[in-house]
Amino acid sequence: MQDAYYGTLLREYHNIPFAKGCCTEIGTETVTFRLTNRDRTPDELSTFKILGPGMIILKNYLSLKDQVDIVKLCDKMTFGLRGYYMYKSDVDCRRQMCFGRNWAPETRYKNRYMSNGMEPLPIPDELISLAEAAIQDAQIHLDELPSMRPDTCLANFYQSEGRLGLHQDDDESPDSLERGLPVVSISIGDMAEFVYGHTPDKKELKSVMLKSGDVLIFGGKSRLIYHGVTQIYLYTSPEPLIEDSGLRPGRLSLTLRQF
Repeated sequence: MQDAYYGTLLREYHNIPFAKGCCTEIGTETVTFRLTNRDRTPDELSTFKILGPGMIILKNYLSLKDQVDIVKLCDKMTFGLRGYYMYKSDVDCRRQMCFGRNWAPETRYKNRYMSNGMEPLPIPDELISLAEAAIQDAQIHLDELPSMRPDTCLANFYQSEGRLGLHQDDDESPDSLERGLPVVSISIGDMAEFVYGHTPDKKELKSVMLKSGDVLIFGGKSRLIYHGVTQIYLYTSPEPLIEDSGLRPGRLSLTLRQF
């Protein structure tokens, strides 16, 4: 494991297709989505920290504009009947939405339709490209991290009391799990405490703070780590993000995988 410091990412900007102007059409509107770090100031540079074999956090990976674009894209994609639906009950304080494939805690990937009766929308190409670019950047520092093209995405919106219990992401295909194809988790909005470890023993768990714009990746030998979210720190979102996107208090999390 690397010493407790964050190294600077080598890429000056993300060289991915939609950075050149590709877009997603939703209804009669077009959402333009451009990932770029060119507008960053020196104190906003993306950094990284290796958390274990095949596990890395890319800090401040998404610029403010990137984050605003993602929020707006999700708002457009989840409008109306296809919108976020409450998981279990109001007590859980978490809303979710699936793209690509339907997944639910009780039925896993078995049901084609979500609990709101709708089929999941396709994953926006922009999010697929983002996940692939993040993995490529991570592979600069992690030789053992496999490549992955996501075909499923789970969007969770955590409110003030939102939590995610300790678990493993082990519902994907045997081939995906055996190859250690990575999970890519994007955080936007309020900060969250993320805990992880190779056993469910709470005494052995480590933790890391996920801030708006961070991307967490775990694959390879860390693909089946136990992990969860223990706390959401309300009102910690960057003010410009709230002003430009209208994001409500809480944390938007996008988790992309290859089934």
